[in-house]
Amino acid sequence: MLIRYKKSFEKIAMGLLSFMPEVSDVKTLQEIIKEYDSNPDWNLFLWKEEDILGAVGVRLEDEKAIIQHVSVNPSHRNSGIGRQMIHRVRDHFKDECHVCADVATESFIEKCDEESASSQL
Repeated sequence: MLIRYKKSFEKIAMGLLSFMPEVSDVKTLQEIIKEYDSNPDWNLFLWKEEDILGAVGVRLEDEKAIIQHVSVNPSHRNSGIGRQMIHRVRDHFKDECHVCADVATESFIEKCDEESASSQL
């Protein structure tokens, strides 16, 4: 299930986001979390099953919801969690704005779209 990030989940969220290649150091990671805490146009969601297993970050800009961060705990990768997070984010924003990817998440979002299209055939 997709839940909104809260300050009490900060360490878990930082751990998940640290798996992303563009988050190369602690300072960058702290700046990203600070932006999610303080900027109302930045929304961080966490994927929770029994534990929190993933994170997806969305930036609202010009009637678009831009997925800028996607990360899943390495122990739970290749089980569809990333795809489920993307689908839930799209459902969450579908009435408000167009959901799209940024450069860092583009290839993953395209892969999710291809898998969704092929499963509907």
